[in-house]
Amino acid sequence: MSLELEKNKDQNKLLLSELNQRIATIKLGGGKARLEKIEKQGKMTARQRVSFLLDDQTAAIEIGAMAGYEMYAKEGGCPAGGVIVMIGYVSKKLCVVVANDASVKAGAWFPITAKKNLRAQEIAMENKIPIIYLVDSAGVFLPMQDEIFPDKEHFGRIFRNNAQMSSEGIVQISAIMGSCVAGGAYLPIMSDEAIIVDKTASIFLAGSYLVKAAIGEKIDNETLGGATTHSEISGVTDYKAKDDRDALSRIRALIEKIGDNPKAGFNRIEPKNPMAKIEEILELLPNNKTQPYDSYEIIKRLVDEGSIDEYKADYGKTIITAYARIDGWAVGIIANQRQMVKNKKGELQFGGVIYSDSADKSTRFVANCNQRKIPLVFLQDVTGFMVGSKAEHGGIVKDGAKMVNAVANSVVPKFTVIVGNSNGAGNYAMCGKAYDPRLIISWPGSKMAVMGGEQAAQVLLQIEKSKLKKEGKIIDPKKEKQLLDKIMSKYDKQTHAYYAAARLWTDAVINPLETRKWISLGIAAANHAPIKKKFNMGILQV
Repeated sequence: MSLELEKNKDQNKLLLSELNQRIATIKLGGGKARLEKIEKQGKMTARQRVSFLLDDQTAAIEIGAMAGYEMYAKEGGCPAGGVIVMIGYVSKKLCVVVANDASVKAGAWFPITAKKNLRAQEIAMENKIPIIYLVDSAGVFLPMQDEIFPDKEHFGRIFRNNAQMSSEGIVQISAIMGSCVAGGAYLPIMSDEAIIVDKTASIFLAGSYLVKAAIGEKIDNETLGGATTHSEISGVTDYKAKDDRDALSRIRALIEKIGDNPKAGFNRIEPKNPMAKIEEILELLPNNKTQPYDSYEIIKRLVDEGSIDEYKADYGKTIITAYARIDGWAVGIIANQRQMVKNKKGELQFGGVIYSDSADKSTRFVANCNQRKIPLVFLQDVTGFMVGSKAEHGGIVKDGAKMVNAVANSVVPKFTVIVGNSNGAGNYAMCGKAYDPRLIISWPGSKMAVMGGEQAAQVLLQIEKSKLKKEGKIIDPKKEKQLLDKIMSKYDKQTHAYYAAARLWTDAVINPLETRKWISLGIAAANHAPIKKKFNMGILQV
């Protein structure tokens, strides 16, 4: 192994170690003391519940583990957004599982909690797969109610989605396993079936203290809204469970009896391992995101051996388009080539930049995959579209618009992996979050921003200098460097993979070696939703 490859490997292993450490801390939720307190109450922790429910946790993926990361510091933090979301198998049926983490502010809902719950519902709705809610929440975090309650994508949207899913026949099962208060009480009761755990769970619109304050009635919470009340008197819940394990076992039994629905019919054959060791990705991927590398070598380590059929290999070389298989599933891969390449005229083109010819090729490829019902996988390491008079005179805006149009109107499932950079309109053309990928994940060290850090920092510096100049202030070279370093530090933080994942701009920051698993499970989920729309790009300038 060359010194350069060894250095890449060491740097990427450090990034993975950092990722694993952060995830391990996040999995502690509100801390060991609070987790122990939950267990002393005779309850399982949220992660124990999810683990018990899933057939095999290693075959599952976690959505939004980084949600809320380094946010809400004044409020004491909100690890994983206070809710755990997994896609995995329950009684051999692929499901979305949503579990409130009562160790984090008693399971209270922060703004990011609502956003994460909506993302979980979106996944269930897009893929037509069952969703299971394990409810244990004190309700909305009142100091931030204005950021959770009234808007379209806030708390109320969750109940709207409950109703929509019910009308579409998407199975929803809830287990009330702790507190379930106020507006939050509607979520489990708007599900198809609801289970409540005896003695440790309760559900009501207003607790005993509020009832006394509002109408003067004295009553304890168990009598007001415990398991016996709602199973024998109100009829609000459908099953009473003796403890958490009993409730989770009941869910497994209910899911096991669900019948099969029509599938989308995506092509899958017996999986094969990649032609080269996937671990070698860590050697090939440079830590410095401005450095070039051969994207073909990354693809070879992600797709099944012998499955690559490249489309227009000698045209538009700054984007690779190829039919291939990942874990047996047929896919169409669109990947930014990070090496310098020569176009048909022998001119050098910058790696990671989208030129007119590569945009044109990608548009045609997206159309082909839609015609043939082949899911799309985007491997993003893009610095944007080519600029300058030559590019503009060649119609880069028009060709770029065609590519964006094709991606926006694509009806086959799309999956996006942010390998390195994700800048500017390149993010859009390569199926950024705004273009509805079924899953969007990033590798450690990747960056997402409107432009590269160095360029953005220089622009922001000039703006700041102009402002100071108007105020009659002149900064010397030393202070200018300090100002530039401060701008760079802030900008770098905002472009980091963890910053994006904390805000759910991506679903996860993952180990690159798990990419095949994520895409395979994503397509397996998407296969539950037959495609009913036809691909149509509408009116375009040609």
